[in-house]
Amino acid sequence: MKMIRNALAALAAVACMVTAGSAATLGDDGLHKTAWMRETFKDLRDDLAEATDEGKRLMVIIEQRGCIYCNKMHEEVFPLPKIDAYLRENFFVVQINMFGDVEVTDFDGETLPEKDMVRKWRQMFTPTLMYFPQTVDEGQTAVEAAVATVPGAFGPATTFHMMNWVVDKGYEGDETFQKYHARMLIEEQE
Repeated sequence: MKMIRNALAALAAVACMVTAGSAATLGDDGLHKTAWMRETFKDLRDDLAEATDEGKRLMVIIEQRGCIYCNKMHEEVFPLPKIDAYLRENFFVVQINMFGDVEVTDFDGETLPEKDMVRKWRQMFTPTLMYFPQTVDEGQTAVEAAVATVPGAFGPATTFHMMNWVVDKGYEGDETFQKYHARMLIEEQE
């Protein structure tokens, strides 16, 4: 009974919070656009430098037109005030169109259209969130440099915990994300 009551309370809280966050709009390319996404020349070296100068972490989000899971993230997860605020405060987000033609320059200096870069990075799902460290070794590709890659849509708790784990550099410690996430869920329930 307690679990049902807690679940209903959490559902009601989420329903109230979703209306308070910032909603995404669809761009001409059919992808969701938000205030926390950056319009850049998609040179990851420059984007990383700018993110670091702002005291933020670089995150690349790969999406595609008509993606129901991207839609879920933009309607149910990203607009939550806690997540929206955390994204704005801590991340420099660059959007990549899985089937787009805009040129992207990888950390290793190679420039390819978005669709070819996504193929180079061996990414197959949307949305995919790629999180990067504050410095990347010369010659590394985005796939090699990423401290975490999250393919697919996840709920608010997993998404928020992943962002926190990246910002707190949990990947440098002994606690895997899965253990961190489980610990955070328990702490939040107490």
